[in-house]
Amino acid sequence: MRVFLQQRPSAGEAPRYVQLTLQPDLFGGWELLRESGQLGGRAQLRREQYLLQDEATNAFEKARDSCLKRGFQQTFAQGAHMPKH
Repeated sequence: MRVFLQQRPSAGEAPRYVQLTLQPDLFGGWELLRESGQLGGRAQLRREQYLLQDEATNAFEKARDSCLKRGFQQTFAQGAHMPKH
């Protein structure tokens, strides 16, 4: 699963973005990647490991919902059905 969220830019600033990716790892677990930053600028990447798919999916949805509450808008989604809130 992957989702890309973007925030409207302030005057003279590049838009901020968050990209969340949920993927299986090589050891049978799941990895949640959180990339964030400004378009065209530096980005920060965080990785979280989960043993169970349900835990990973819940973390993915919680991160997505948190971004939506902070004013980000979902611009792209790929993978399992992910309803917008």
